[in-house]
Amino acid sequence: MFDDLKMFVRYVGGLGRFLSRPQTLEESRRRIEHHMRTREESFLRILERGVFSNPKSPYRRLFTHAGIELGDVARGVRHEGVEETLEKLYHQGVYITLDEFKGRRPIQRPGLEFPVSPSDFDNPLSALDYETQTGGSRGTGTRIIIDFDLLAHEAAYLHLFLTAFDLMGRPVGFWGPIPPAAAPMKNILRSAKVGVSPERWFTQNRWTLRLDRWKPFLFTAYAVYGSRLLGKPLPIPESMPLERASLVARWLAAKKEDGMPALFYTNPSSGVRICLAAKETGLDIGGTFFRFSAEPYTSAKARLVSEAGCNTASFYGMAEIGNIGLPCAAPSALDDVHLAIDKLAVIQRNTPVGESELSVGALFYTTLLPSCPKLMINVGSGDYGILEDRRCGCLLEEMGFHQHLHDIRSYDKLTSEGMTFLGSELISLVEDVLPARFGGSPTDYQFIEEEEAGLTKVSIVVSPRVGEVDEGQLITTVLSVLGSFPGSKKMMAERWREAATPRVIRREPYATRAAKILPLHIL
Repeated sequence: MFDDLKMFVRYVGGLGRFLSRPQTLEESRRRIEHHMRTREESFLRILERGVFSNPKSPYRRLFTHAGIELGDVARGVRHEGVEETLEKLYHQGVYITLDEFKGRRPIQRPGLEFPVSPSDFDNPLSALDYETQTGGSRGTGTRIIIDFDLLAHEAAYLHLFLTAFDLMGRPVGFWGPIPPAAAPMKNILRSAKVGVSPERWFTQNRWTLRLDRWKPFLFTAYAVYGSRLLGKPLPIPESMPLERASLVARWLAAKKEDGMPALFYTNPSSGVRICLAAKETGLDIGGTFFRFSAEPYTSAKARLVSEAGCNTASFYGMAEIGNIGLPCAAPSALDDVHLAIDKLAVIQRNTPVGESELSVGALFYTTLLPSCPKLMINVGSGDYGILEDRRCGCLLEEMGFHQHLHDIRSYDKLTSEGMTFLGSELISLVEDVLPARFGGSPTDYQFIEEEEAGLTKVSIVVSPRVGEVDEGQLITTVLSVLGSFPGSKKMMAERWREAATPRVIRREPYATRAAKILPLHIL
């Protein structure tokens, strides 16, 4: 309780300082240019203070086990650069899998094994201004420390984005969950920092005081009402479930009619629902610019958004560290982003998917800013994509962001409606819960992800051998298990239930070429 009180006092003061002075475009540019120049020094400083001087760091045990000292890393960075050094560290066992990072499995290397929890990767150099959670793809969700300095840095990214896409001056709205989910609140605060006052915050869940969520309620309430005392009012969350997408479309149509289409933040699935609702109700939302994030932006979704006369750009990020990729204004692919290389470094490793014969170019991230909430060194993200160095001529490339990433997908997690569950979380469902409840064996059930009419659906494949199954009860069971944990995990299951995301398909589960049937099948 004392720690919570200290955090709240720090949060009150930090929010006042954060909102009281907007950040200019020139300040945003200088901030990024400085971190571009000092990325190597920043990386070594983080290693020195956060790893080698921190006896509790799991990375320190990996470095010690590999016989690597700080001086060895420093020489590698100065002679070969950050990324080349990280490649060599990976080969020497200095990396963290996503399961290890989430605390689901102990760290295991030849001759070394020790348990870890998500908090072991908290960045000791980051200020604890307030905390939220990830979407809870594992257990109860990973605690996230939010640093106002990091928000100011990411506000600089937002400034460049708004400038590159000529979006300054547009009315701004949001449709996303309230805390403990982190992203919408962070986006609202970033907007306020660059002098953009959001008008509306629609939320798919209800903003009410609950015993199990009193802390995020309090922090959200202070942000909303405290900002009014500071003369920088933030929007009050308005409950707007998915089936009421037409009401969101009506607000966007009103902005269009007023002569200035809105800039609207949401995930791709919710954006598609808005476009479909506008079409069904005859509303004109043409010219609306959707700022997407939290799930893959696919060609099917893009077609439906385009048919509504709207434009889009898709950010790429990770709840634990925020923005990773910023949309390219001259893209070579639908989801082409510039990697924020002032903030992180990325390497790509050919990685097998589960026990299948499929392998992908998996992405591993390392944080370079002391304000990042998690300290990451070659941490797997569960994502893969096409990584390339390309000169595109847009403002972000001009700022030095020349590394591009596109065709970004997940290889061991299901993502829909901005919510994510990882593949390993589904194992107990497939192998224990469903066979015990509905009959059959573990190889009679499987999860896959597909797209239908622009909406991402999670399909539960059930073998015909199981016999007659109450599909509604099966879906209820799945959502009940996925939502059996407190915090964001429960909220995610509620969203999937509301969006009718899971469905049952009666067929034989997909098998690999080696005749293996995996709990999560990647099409």
